[in-house]
Amino acid sequence: MFVKEVSVQNQVGLHARPATFFIQKANEYRSSIWVEKEERRVNAKSLLGVLSLGIVGGTTIKIIADGPDEQQAVEGLIKLVESGFAD
Repeated sequence: MFVKEVSVQNQVGLHARPATFFIQKANEYRSSIWVEKEERRVNAKSLLGVLSLGIVGGTTIKIIADGPDEQQAVEGLIKLVESGFAD
């Protein structure tokens, strides 16, 4: 299991379009991936799950992965979040 924290940089946070980019990126990996905000953890490959967290700009989230490419998955998603979703 590989876990890292990241602060969401873009102002709107993980809503609609950025969340779609995030899920598409998560689906590129074979590992199971979760996003955690405070005490809630959701599947990072689920649009409804990610949107249900209500992640806004400035929020710190944890990205957790477990599987064959867990480290690449977490680091790839962190890079996307840090870029402000400017893919």
